[in-house]
Amino acid sequence: MNARPSADECKPLYMGDHTMTSLSYPDLSDIHRGDWVDRRLPTAWRPYTRLARLDRPVGIWLTLFPCWAALVQALHSLPDLRQLAIFSLGALLMRSAGSTVNDIADRKFDGHVERTRFRPLASGQIGTPQAFVFLAVQLALAASLLFFLAPYTRLVAVCVLPLVFIYPLCKRFTHWPQAVLGAAFNWGMLMAWAEVAGHIPAGAVLMWAGAITWQIGYDTVYAYVDVKDDARLGLKSTAVLFGNHGRACIGLSYALTIGAWSLGGWLLGMSLPYAVGMLVIAAHLAWQTWRIDLARPEVSFRLFLANVLTGGLLACTALIGTW
Repeated sequence: MNARPSADECKPLYMGDHTMTSLSYPDLSDIHRGDWVDRRLPTAWRPYTRLARLDRPVGIWLTLFPCWAALVQALHSLPDLRQLAIFSLGALLMRSAGSTVNDIADRKFDGHVERTRFRPLASGQIGTPQAFVFLAVQLALAASLLFFLAPYTRLVAVCVLPLVFIYPLCKRFTHWPQAVLGAAFNWGMLMAWAEVAGHIPAGAVLMWAGAITWQIGYDTVYAYVDVKDDARLGLKSTAVLFGNHGRACIGLSYALTIGAWSLGGWLLGMSLPYAVGMLVIAAHLAWQTWRIDLARPEVSFRLFLANVLTGGLLACTALIGTW
């Protein structure tokens, strides 16, 4: 079999309003022309919508579900609409701001990576100054939510900012950017406990740590989509580090996740149905691990998407654990 071509060999060919790749391999771009953004939004809005990843809400769900799970565990019941709205908007805005920071930092690399070649900054749809202004707006909106939170929660929230800005640079000097991303992505879990309980117990820290190892697992799966381009560009990731041992390392990450979530739930007083939910999550993650095919980026991408279900299962498991 021929080796998969690099991004440079798969540069897009433009034919009117349609885009196709020069070879018949699956198109791994995470932006698809002709979607709802192109059909329904004014032209000026489109690059900012894509910069905030609003056209790709998978990351939003992956941020929201652990946060909702933490709220349920801290309250030992369903959150009220006010709490749900504040934390949901916060997750949406900070995830979007993080995506903007990431694209600003990677703007010189993204054009050379098959999956990211059509992103707004990489493709020249907007310039860096406009992206910085947009980032300032996103951070200002996120900061406005702090007025609705307790002082201790505000302090916890501010502590995540270094991680948000450091993460995009991590792939230049460490193979573990996924760990930094996991810590930042799931920071809302700690904030939920800070707001509801006024402190962050050991069980909550374990739940957060489990979310980090979960993210190391599924984001490594995602990183295998780009692994050849990253290696060619000299960028680092857990996928580059693990190489052909990816399935075993991802499986270990998922096993650590189940262990941390199980012990964390026990420390937080979750009931027996929580253990049943953990078994379901364990089975789902085991299935994902079994399905991993490092040589097929399109399979890696589908398995990454499957973790939205994992997040939903976590939130449901936290809920039944309060019965």
